[in-house]
Amino acid sequence: MRIVALAGGIGGARFLRGLREAIGPEDEITVIGNTGDDIHLYGLKVCPDLDTVMYTLGGGIHEEQGWGRTDETWSIKAEMKEYGVGPEWFGLGDRDFATHLVRSQMLTAGYTLSQVTEALCVRWRPGVRLLPMSDDRIETHVRITDEQGTRAIHFQEYWVRLHAAVDAEAIVPVGADTAKPAPGVLEAIAAADVILFPPSNPVVSIGTILAVPGIRTAVAAATAPVVGLSPIIGGAPVRGMADKVLAAVGVEATAEAVALNYGSRAALRDGTDEGGPGHREGLLDGWLVDTADESSVAAVEAGGIACRAVPLLMTDVPTTAEMARAALALAEQVRA
Repeated sequence: MRIVALAGGIGGARFLRGLREAIGPEDEITVIGNTGDDIHLYGLKVCPDLDTVMYTLGGGIHEEQGWGRTDETWSIKAEMKEYGVGPEWFGLGDRDFATHLVRSQMLTAGYTLSQVTEALCVRWRPGVRLLPMSDDRIETHVRITDEQGTRAIHFQEYWVRLHAAVDAEAIVPVGADTAKPAPGVLEAIAAADVILFPPSNPVVSIGTILAVPGIRTAVAAATAPVVGLSPIIGGAPVRGMADKVLAAVGVEATAEAVALNYGSRAALRDGTDEGGPGHREGLLDGWLVDTADESSVAAVEAGGIACRAVPLLMTDVPTTAEMARAALALAEQVRA
């Protein structure tokens, strides 16, 4: 079985660890990773989501944080502060610096981000094929209004420095509209037996991946069933501040609303979706909600998406593996 997963950072990475435990040795996982969170710091190319997936699956993640390296030290950051070089709000540990140095050196030498990611994975052996969504530069920005007026800031500044304390007025994946999918991305989607949307942020993680021209259309047209897992439980994000960015795109922070925003592929299959101005392909065949949101199952199914309620809190790897098995089982049901 060939599985393709679109993934962001912590939530996506932890789900993938469970998915890896849930499949057989003959099965293959291709991960299309979000690069909209990428940022240039200290002259280095930093890819937070790709690295979180790589470290988590490779056994090097700081488990409590969910990001960064285990057994990290901070000597370089301390020295940069002494020189008055920032930003202080974004932490890069010494071990993490090494990854960004290698990446930046290879990019400067002319390698693509896909090639660099493949080379880094040789060290970490994540057990999946990790592809960036694009080799082109894409950075998600957030429009806000504060005491400095209305302005756009990098998503990392909004998320890490401001902790999403200011309302997000718009989410803009800068560069996405002219980008191309990385080599292998569209081919993996077309060849997949199952496509999964892990419980990653639906706006700035999975939404940014889908913003790259060709990816959303490829998912909508894929022969494989597409199943997602809700990142919202009981009307609140499991972690992070996804409700802030959902509000920016006019979507309620509920499991039902997120599913219906992705849309159903059933209309495409039965020919009732005729497209037209503002048309957006539906993406989902199936959707998992937490048992706390069981009351939303009927509304999701009324929208043309098969829905089941199962425990979705990723408390440990075995529990997450059960989530993954439930997603694969739902994929088989909608395939039939």
